[in-house]
Amino acid sequence: MTRDDDKRRAPSLDNDILTIEEVAAYLRLTPQTIYKWAQQKRIPAAKLGKEWRFRKSIVDRWLDEQILIAASGFEHLKEQTER
Repeated sequence: MTRDDDKRRAPSLDNDILTIEEVAAYLRLTPQTIYKWAQQKRIPAAKLGKEWRFRKSIVDRWLDEQILIAASGFEHLKEQTER
């Protein structure tokens, strides 16, 4: 077995397109939560056939937005980044 074989078998979070399971692991949530949020359009996702896919860069931006909204208590950080 080569190193390339290992890379193909193990899901990599460096990959730009993620599955529900990979997003769940990345955000430390359950796949069921990610699935429900994708159906409810609470997290940016695309349904390709029967499968949900997520672009990591968009999930990262979405997470930043979630942290900076007023209800999070971190809105003051948003003001500092806009200066």
